[in-house]
Amino acid sequence: MDDLNRNNLELEIVSHESGGFISANRNIFNNIPLSDNSRFILNQAIKGTPMIKIGEGYPNVMLVAGVHGNELAPQIAAYNLIEKIAGLDLQGTVYIIPSASPKSTMDNSRYFDGIDLNRSTHLPNTITNNILKKAKELGISAIGDFHSSAPNSNPGKEGVFCTQKPCTASFYIADYISKKVGSEKIIYPMAGIPFKGALEDESNLAQIPAVTCEVLSAIGYSNEKICKRSYLQMKAFLEYFGIIEKTYD
Repeated sequence: MDDLNRNNLELEIVSHESGGFISANRNIFNNIPLSDNSRFILNQAIKGTPMIKIGEGYPNVMLVAGVHGNELAPQIAAYNLIEKIAGLDLQGTVYIIPSASPKSTMDNSRYFDGIDLNRSTHLPNTITNNILKKAKELGISAIGDFHSSAPNSNPGKEGVFCTQKPCTASFYIADYISKKVGSEKIIYPMAGIPFKGALEDESNLAQIPAVTCEVLSAIGYSNEKICKRSYLQMKAFLEYFGIIEKTYD
């Protein structure tokens, strides 16, 4: 795996088969800050799934966006988050994967080579399986997986998915985000039912607390308001762990 540094930004490629030209998706490219940081990440995403490390020490959490490449708002929010927190004195470490499957984002597709990455985390050597393996290797405290949901789909509304068992911390993280941001809390009693292979579920089954945050957006589309909602979910996730102050804008 590659370890790279630029502008005090540490980047690692966690899955090499997923590389793509994210800039080819103009809905993404036209809505992210075109800073030295974002250009560096976009360049490296040609090689595979980029993971950015910001901060030091514990707790150490992971934020993931773009598991479905055509869900744009969380990816844009993740690039904005990197820009906002890169220079902060964080109380812990944040690992951010802004585009889990750059190839899928390039193609504006839900799938990677016909595979739904949020139903295949349990399968060896898939992109999300590699992400979860990296989380285990790093001893990650919790994972936030950020998505968007189209009207008339599942869930078809803004919400935070969580499970009560076997990892009860999932519920408490979701409860905080729900109260802080106003996203509806969507509770399942047991991880892996009904969403076998979801990154959140497989993480909870591995005893790494995880939630899935959804914003409401047409697929393959984003606007400033929707991106802001996803950004606020990410911010609340970090607040829960005390990594950023609650007064941070």
